Amino acid sequence: MTDKERNDYFYVCALIEYIARKTRNHRGDIVEAMGEEGVKKLLYDAEVDHCLSFEQVSDEVIEYYKIKNGDFDTISSCKYSVPSYLDIGKLYSIMIEDCARPGDEVRELMKIFTSFISDKISDFNTDLYYQNPDYLEWSYREGKLLD
Repeated sequence: MTDKERNDYFYVCALIEYIARKTRNHRGDIVEAMGEEGVKKLLYDAEVDHCLSFEQVSDEVIEYYKIKNGDFDTISSCKYSVPSYLDIGKLYSIMIEDCARPGDEVRELMKIFTSFISDKISDFNTDLYYQNPDYLEWSYREGKLLD
């Protein structure tokens, strides 16, 4: 993966996290609403969208893909400090780079965001986000949190 591709994946992952928080949806619901072609379009547009605010881009994505508000709110009931959407986006982009075969990054992005690990990472009342990224990656690969 080139540096530009890393930056684009980081941006798109952070944007998905931002939209999910804003609309109170599971992260997988956001990528499913956009579909593979929508994710590819966000990646294609990422270099230009970097110059715009997350608020503006998220509003455009929400409107274009008709993303409705949900009830998956992991922020307001959180008792602890919530990691930023950028921190979470970075975590996802690292997982994609580590898990995807070359040329299969978009599908891996969709698989990770729609897997069990995404909801686990989004539970900010646990310490899962702060675990070693290798632990998260291998838990994802195994389909369950490792002991």
